[in-house]
Amino acid sequence: IFDLDGTLLNTIGDLAVACNAVLAMRGLPQHTYDEYCHFVGNGIMRLVERALPEELRTPYTVAAVRADFVKYYTEHIDVYTKPYEGIPELVAEIARRGIRIAVASNKFQAGTEKLIRLFFPGVEFAAVFGQREGVPLKPDPAVVGEILALTGVAKERVLYVGDSGVDMQTAAAAGVRSVGVTWGFRERTELEEAGARHIVDNPGAAVVRQSGSFCGFFSIYAEYVNIPRKLHDSGKKDIYLFPNSNIWRRTTIPSVTGMLPNSVC
Repeated sequence: IFDLDGTLLNTIGDLAVACNAVLAMRGLPQHTYDEYCHFVGNGIMRLVERALPEELRTPYTVAAVRADFVKYYTEHIDVYTKPYEGIPELVAEIARRGIRIAVASNKFQAGTEKLIRLFFPGVEFAAVFGQREGVPLKPDPAVVGEILALTGVAKERVLYVGDSGVDMQTAAAAGVRSVGVTWGFRERTELEEAGARHIVDNPGAAVVRQSGSFCGFFSIYAEYVNIPRKLHDSGKKDIYLFPNSNIWRRTTIPSVTGMLPNSVC
């Protein structure tokens, strides 16, 4: 399960421009890129609230600015936004290996769906969930519970990947293992303090190298579900054995995660 903003996509440029545009419409002070990196993460309502001067943070004003923000942002959602380097390859490799992929975001649903369509058009996602009426925002684990119910995947076969303390708290509340990524909007210290079980520094390093060795998310995943278990050295490649649908199979290490359909990342 991936967070979206700051994890799969670098969206901060378009978020900052959109928010500054609606602030400028009202003659209000604007903010820097670095400030927006700490405004985001809890949904558009909180982003707008944090961007407004404190004396204007009334329910009426926040709702009005949010409406203007959503309109402007939806129309300019992909001007500066792009996947982080290595992310398209990572997502494609996870899908190729038969591991189901889902998105759990605090971005409004229409924006979340639009970005996934734009930047991952050939990838089949098990679920793409953003902020929706009646569903509490992260770090409430409700969205993770929805994904698990939809896919039928057990908690012990899930990795939750995100770039913020909110994401790590969400994973902990949902009872799934967390992976913090440091290429997003927040610092490593925030991930550590929020209890990240694993931390990954480079999305490109998460893809299996040409040598066929495991690294990044795949090595974390294999360790987490307690596979593969080495049987012996074949002389050329190590041979591993692991359970799949109550049938024990043999495989070499490069293809082990590709045979785990009852899993989600």
